[in-house]
Amino acid sequence: MNIPFLDNWLKRHDVASPLVSAFDRDPQGAADLLAECELLRARAQEAGVELDDTPRSLAALDQLPPRWRDDPEELPWVGNDAGLYLGTVLVRTVPGAGWRLRPDGQPVVLLASGREINVVEAGLDWATTGTPQLAQVYAEAAEF
Repeated sequence: MNIPFLDNWLKRHDVASPLVSAFDRDPQGAADLLAECELLRARAQEAGVELDDTPRSLAALDQLPPRWRDDPEELPWVGNDAGLYLGTVLVRTVPGAGWRLRPDGQPVVLLASGREINVVEAGLDWATTGTPQLAQVYAEAAEF
């Protein structure tokens, strides 16, 4: 997975090994890194939507006009950010939810039930087609 700000974070935390080691050494720092979602936050702010890391903000994102679909270079970045933001909301609001890295470095959310949510894939689907809605993914995950 390509996370553009990862290099800066690794340098700040003196981590020369892969992302997996970053999670092992500083899980809260890694979670904060995943929560940045700079492009999505900028697009939301331009539209007057506050991303406050709550399920309500996911529903507000679902209502944004998908202008990023007009820019093939921006679309995957917005989708990636949307997935990471969805994961951030899950981790911060669903008891027992936490970030986990797959062996390939893909961040996913692991629920207390053991169910794994591929939030980046969900975010990319949402950015590309509008479905499933982020609030819907959250609601389904929060039930477990």
